[in-house]
Amino acid sequence: MQHVFIIGSRGLPAQYGGFETFVDELVKHQKNENIKYHVACQSENSDRALPGEHFEYLGADCFVIRVPKIGPARVIAYDILAINASLKYCKKEQIEAPIFYILGNTAGGLIGHYANKIHRLGGKLFVNPDGLEWKRTKWAAPVRSYLKFAEKKMVRYADLIISDNTGIKEYLTSEYGQVKSEVIAYGTEKFKSDLTESETLVKYQVKDYYLIVGRFVPENNYETLIRAFMKSSITRDLVIVTNHEGNAYFEALREKTQFDKDSRIKFVGTVYNQNELRYIREQAFAYLHGHEVGGTNPGLLEAMWSTAVNVVLGVNFNRTTAGDSVIYFDKKNLLTTLSTVENLTQDERQRLQEKAHEIIEEKYTWEHICSQYEGLFRASSTEELELLTKMENLARGKDES
Repeated sequence: MQHVFIIGSRGLPAQYGGFETFVDELVKHQKNENIKYHVACQSENSDRALPGEHFEYLGADCFVIRVPKIGPARVIAYDILAINASLKYCKKEQIEAPIFYILGNTAGGLIGHYANKIHRLGGKLFVNPDGLEWKRTKWAAPVRSYLKFAEKKMVRYADLIISDNTGIKEYLTSEYGQVKSEVIAYGTEKFKSDLTESETLVKYQVKDYYLIVGRFVPENNYETLIRAFMKSSITRDLVIVTNHEGNAYFEALREKTQFDKDSRIKFVGTVYNQNELRYIREQAFAYLHGHEVGGTNPGLLEAMWSTAVNVVLGVNFNRTTAGDSVIYFDKKNLLTTLSTVENLTQDERQRLQEKAHEIIEEKYTWEHICSQYEGLFRASSTEELELLTKMENLARGKDES
């Protein structure tokens, strides 16, 4: 039995996006009975057990961690407490050669000490770096400096880095030299909304529109997207689904762009109902994706499945995700790109969506992603990991030739 301890998500069942959804899908799609998942859960996100106790969810062993309220350092404390709890559990249950899979680099500043403890158990440390967190402008300069340092330490001590995008792997290699790394992307659901009437559009007061969905942070380039749209002669609306309410960035952006004077710009808040959000995506004329930092973005994958035309910032992370299934823009040519989108024929729109669906089917279904993880977790010896890496490099070389 291969025991895998997953640390860094808020826990199960998933109540958020990102890592929580990934872990939920991983245990939901488990096929290999020789893998046992153990998942750390924050106490405030679990009503199934008390701190220190365990409960089962879809066959996974979940253990609850109470985290002290100590400000920004709380996320570091959570990871460290979860690692310690996992180490104690391994000794108690006499678990040999466990895999510790840490999601994010937050605890990297302290990871050397714990990596040694994991290795003394005969275990391995796997890390998912979660994009380039240190580049996010939401963090103050000292926090960004720590996150960069933590990234460096994680790369140094991890037995394997699992990047969700080839762009992340290429960055790590260019930054730190030869890094033992695999690429396993994020996944997405392929469902279609079951809403057949337009109540959802009436509810949010939208009809014929371009769409933006994402966290309301500067590195998602809201200013660039809004300014270009305001300069255009497009008669459709720009519907923005985001957490803008009470956000200081919203007021700063309104002052800089005066978007409130353009009746086409419509902030509708956050849409929590996934069925409604999927319907809003499906009915959009086009989706605008300005995300600049990160790896395989879940929102882009959802758009590739649900929206016919996707207009995407042409950074490396996005290009390696979407291939030739979207229309790319750079920050200087978005206005021209919007004009191109307006003039697409129905056949051209359909071809783009068909390409996007082909890519999702081939690379990004949860069944495919979870199968890759199971293969990786079962290949627990160093020799097998090295063989996997060599096979991946050979396959990539063939694809590029």
